Amino acid sequence: MTFSPWTRRPVEVGLVGAGPWARAMHARILAAGPETRLTAVWARRAEAAHATASPYGADVAGSFEELLDRCEAVAFAVPPAVQAGLAPLAARRGKALLLEKPLGPDLDAARRVADAVADSGVVSQLVLTKRYHPVTRAFLAAARDAQVSGARSCYLHGAFRGGEFATGWRLEQGALLDLGPHLLDLLDAAVGPVKAIRGTGDSRTWLELTCEHENGAVSQASLSGAVNVPRAVTRVELFGAGEPLVYDTSEIDHEECWPVLRREFATAVRTGVTTAPDAARGLYLQELIARVA
Repeated sequence: MTFSPWTRRPVEVGLVGAGPWARAMHARILAAGPETRLTAVWARRAEAAHATASPYGADVAGSFEELLDRCEAVAFAVPPAVQAGLAPLAARRGKALLLEKPLGPDLDAARRVADAVADSGVVSQLVLTKRYHPVTRAFLAAARDAQVSGARSCYLHGAFRGGEFATGWRLEQGALLDLGPHLLDLLDAAVGPVKAIRGTGDSRTWLELTCEHENGAVSQASLSGAVNVPRAVTRVELFGAGEPLVYDTSEIDHEECWPVLRREFATAVRTGVTTAPDAARGLYLQELIARVA
């Protein structure tokens, strides 16, 4: 029988957080292996940590320091301010980091995370979910060969209207900080580096962004987490000399993202080679957001 290196030595990951995203994605995906093993969960509420850890046989850490003692990599599924406070501590302990976007609640906090990663030389990876789907990668590969004059895009959903994801920081900061990193990342990667950006509207209801790219192209991005749509809408349309190039997530299965993310994170940890998107990419996206806010 042939064994993969992951079955012999999966990456031992500790999870910070026990909220809905931690339960729905992080714990479930990290425990599924074989590339990773969920070793422990730490959260502010011990009962929530138990509920998140117990289905996978993971331990519950009594403190963040104890969690660091039980793992070689740390995944964060907490509000941006909490991640920004704890991620630098984990980096200085030499732990690889699986980070959520945004890196922090503001640019200074995000810079502290990215600086700690760079100074410590640890592996980091950013959970920009759609980046790990084959359809997204095919779109970005096609975009590299396209001559784009302009683009329009949107990321819309109704999660801020109520439910588990209508949380404090999302309701306060709105779509720019929550959805903006996803859409700006796609536009920047598909059209070209953004050199100027401006916004109109209210991030808590509807925000319209205009981006000027280094190659002269102009793109528009509509963002809202407070509209009544039956399912999330993410769409990017590129226009130029050739046929329009369209990316639409309405038909993709997001479950296909998670094995790719897990495998690439584990590979980065084992090889010591970070691949994008990483903390540096997260800082770049937060710099763009700060120019709008």
